[in-house]
Amino acid sequence: MTTPARRIEVAVALVFRGRRLLITERPAGTHLGGSWELPGGKLGPGESAEDCAVREVLEETAVAVRAVRRLPTIAWDYPEKRVALYPVECEWLSGEGECRQVAALVWGTCADLRAKKFPAANAALIDELCSSGRLD
Repeated sequence: MTTPARRIEVAVALVFRGRRLLITERPAGTHLGGSWELPGGKLGPGESAEDCAVREVLEETAVAVRAVRRLPTIAWDYPEKRVALYPVECEWLSGEGECRQVAALVWGTCADLRAKKFPAANAALIDELCSSGRLD
């Protein structure tokens, strides 16, 4: 009998600035290093997805945001772990963006999102964002 993969709870921030979305590149040497993602990270004990998204965006990019609403949870299984992604739409407040804990960042258009490699768990969300008409 195999042991079920551990479940990780992760908030991902959808930070819109006009008709662009903040995306970041994972550092080399990390899980899925070199792929692009929405900024975010693991929820701390007792932390809400909204609070986590705000904290992680600031820690990773020096961009200040306000959580607006949570979107439906995305459940995804990797071979070594299971993740629950909590997408949180955020309002940009300030900051151009700095690479504090990320290899790169871009205020991306739909074309940028489609041209970059994202983890498989993000594919449906990226498609939804591009078809929403909210991005250039």
